[in-house]
Amino acid sequence: MKNPLPTLKTSRIILREIIETDLENIYKGLSDPEVIKYYGISFDSPQATKEQMTWFAEPSQYWWAICSPDNKTFFGAGGLNNLSKEHRKAEIGLWLLPGFWGQGIMREAMPLICAYGFQQLKLHRIEGFVETDNRNCKKAMAKLDFKHEGTRRNCEVKNGKLISIDIFAKLKGPVIKSNI
Repeated sequence: MKNPLPTLKTSRIILREIIETDLENIYKGLSDPEVIKYYGISFDSPQATKEQMTWFAEPSQYWWAICSPDNKTFFGAGGLNNLSKEHRKAEIGLWLLPGFWGQGIMREAMPLICAYGFQQLKLHRIEGFVETDNRNCKKAMAKLDFKHEGTRRNCEVKNGKLISIDIFAKLKGPVIKSNI
């Protein structure tokens, strides 16, 4: 069992632990065609979305609700998942409701999530896996100092079609060179 997540803040947003009353907003996001276009999962009912709520609570997931500073407006969710303590790495993910796209929320939330991963979870590497066609997300990753490491071509099937995935990563501290 993991400890409760701390609330993380900037002047424009808060990241707080996801709670049961967020179910409707999580469903709203993960059933929206624009949100799920490049997201790995979707749900067709609030009842089905409970599966995602269970996943958020798992020990290897560190996900927050992204909200306005007064906690009255839910913008989306973001966090770290697939945490490997052995390899000191995790995968970052984030989605926003479409009404909040293009407002700089992602650029504020991702550094908070990364700082938590590097400082509190003692990660060395945070990875981002982005569908190759998701140009906006790839631009955002580059602006946030994630380095493009390569593309896994035709590596997954989504909606009956093969898709490629770009791999991005951000490292804590200097890059260790290999002699290989």
